[in-house]
Amino acid sequence: MELTLWTYEGPPHVGALRVAASMEGVHLVLHAPQGDTYADLLFTMIERRGRRPPVTYTTFQARDLGGDTAELVKRSIAEAAERFQPEALLVGESCTAELIQDQPAALAQGMGLGDLPVVGLELPAYSKKENWGAAETFYQLVRSLLKGQMPPPGQPKPEPTRWRQEGRRPRVNLLGPTLLGFRCRDDVREISRLLAEHGIDVSVVAPLGARPADLQRLPSADLNVCLYPELAGPVCSWLERSFGMATVRTVPIGIGATAAFLRELHGLLGLELPAELEPGAGGVSEAERRSRLPWYSRSVDSTYLTGKRVFIFGDASHAIAAARVATQELGFQVVGLGSYSRELAREVRAAAAELGLEALISDDYLAVEAAMAAAAPELVLGTQMERHSAKRLGIPCAVISTPLHVQDVPARQAPQMGWEGANELFDAWVHPLMMGLEEHLIGMFRHDFEFVEGHRSHLGGAPAAEATGANTVPAETSGVSAAAATASPAAAPTSGAVDAALAWTPDGEAQLARIPFFVRGKVRRNTERYARDHGLSAISEEVLFDAKAHYSA
Repeated sequence: MELTLWTYEGPPHVGALRVAASMEGVHLVLHAPQGDTYADLLFTMIERRGRRPPVTYTTFQARDLGGDTAELVKRSIAEAAERFQPEALLVGESCTAELIQDQPAALAQGMGLGDLPVVGLELPAYSKKENWGAAETFYQLVRSLLKGQMPPPGQPKPEPTRWRQEGRRPRVNLLGPTLLGFRCRDDVREISRLLAEHGIDVSVVAPLGARPADLQRLPSADLNVCLYPELAGPVCSWLERSFGMATVRTVPIGIGATAAFLRELHGLLGLELPAELEPGAGGVSEAERRSRLPWYSRSVDSTYLTGKRVFIFGDASHAIAAARVATQELGFQVVGLGSYSRELAREVRAAAAELGLEALISDDYLAVEAAMAAAAPELVLGTQMERHSAKRLGIPCAVISTPLHVQDVPARQAPQMGWEGANELFDAWVHPLMMGLEEHLIGMFRHDFEFVEGHRSHLGGAPAAEATGANTVPAETSGVSAAAATASPAAAPTSGAVDAALAWTPDGEAQLARIPFFVRGKVRRNTERYARDHGLSAISEEVLFDAKAHYSA
């Protein structure tokens, strides 16, 4: 565990909270001190839910440590079971309580709570994190509730096409969505509607909105859809091994992936593939009917986006999908790809290798910020942390992944998956670039009487920095070493620290301000490097042009 200002994931008990709060009829007893009882804020402030999460804390204090805290755990469990009458009880401990070694899960198992299913959670807080904790909680809950339905060894695996013999429509489970996930509620609605249009029913959505009884119905579906591998991957693999249930693992984010998802689904279920989903089929495809992205990608206007440099960082599923959409559907150039999801690091590295990149696998936001600055992108696709870093670097950013803030949980429907999700991606990614172009034009004509302060776009907000063309990330907080800052013109991170021996003249600053914001930082660095190499102390308009000619040669 490392002390840091920001973190991409909380400890694993936060993942357990997410699963418990996402379900109905489930209660979590968490052995935790008073300082770890902050779950209410997570769900009421960020998710804007009108009810508290279903969690009971032991809330031990310093004076309790001299006594028997195990009795406090048992009393809390008994009171929670009697008061809330849950259909399943989860028992775990926070990172602080883990140090006491009271073993609340073992205590709960020996309390004799009757027919109430009690699931003990082992959540190693000092080696694992939030997404792992959510996946482990979901996995242990499903295993516990389905242990009585385990088929005997040697029993033939059920065929995904058995719906034909049973005279019904095919049905599938959607696994992985939770609260505090990225647009999970909207994704579920969009994918459910998409499946219904293709004659496929949704049997169970879990954990989001499911009850323990619903989890017991999981094997009755024909196959599982692993919507979010970070959370549902272990459950899908276990259901495949234990019940022989096939799994659709294509994550339907983007035009190509949505079409591939539907083709995989139809193939496993034995459904006839519609002609408009056939690869290379003539006529108007389903994507053409349902999304504006294919049309725009062929339009003249889209040439403005072609080759735009994009830096991507987030959870593994969304980062990999964003890289595919950016390169294959929008014509961007991905100049950086990374994730904080260490459990899926292999998949991220493989996706980066296909793009000729080395993946950045890190949970240090300063290292991510340094890599972002070095890549000099024109657009950042990341988490709320990359949004803050990009703002300091003067780069447009769209949030594509958790961790998120309340502004990334819209009251309106804004899915990431399916055809409508492709429209949402198109809007969220293209608009920052278009606003950046507008910002540049306003900057060029800012002396015109028509372009007053009221005409500034949302990308404005740092007048002093814009007047000089400088970026505003302090060198001491950017996570960039001095050696990295002077390594090369193209790779040097942007810094607001100005060389004391250099001074920009007014005509030099004016010329620099005419350069588009997304390359202005690189031009400034190259020009200052040129001036240092040639022993110049003042950077005028003429020096800027000389530097441009030097590096263009």
